[in-house]
Amino acid sequence: MSDNNQHKQQLNIELSEEVAQGTYSNLAVITHSSSEFVIDFVRVMPGIPKANVKSRIILTPEHAKRLLLALQDNVSKFERANGTIKINTGNDPMMPPMGFGGPAAQA
Repeated sequence: MSDNNQHKQQLNIELSEEVAQGTYSNLAVITHSSSEFVIDFVRVMPGIPKANVKSRIILTPEHAKRLLLALQDNVSKFERANGTIKINTGNDPMMPPMGFGGPAAQA
């Protein structure tokens, strides 16, 4: 066997300080065509009827499926360690709760 087959390839991934800060999102809008999946990450704020896309990720169908499997695996691990993640059943499970659980703001 050659050396290339005996050793797993390693990928050196760099994370800049700016990207490491992350971007908060509480809504993902997913669309697709025959050749790609587009995920728009949005931050929705209570009482504000407009929200901007904070980040857009474009994936091939194969990578979209890999992301789905990786998320399923990580959610399962999280729930084993921390308990079941509850989704508010009074709302559409695909949308964040618009009231955000706190008291209504008054001016």
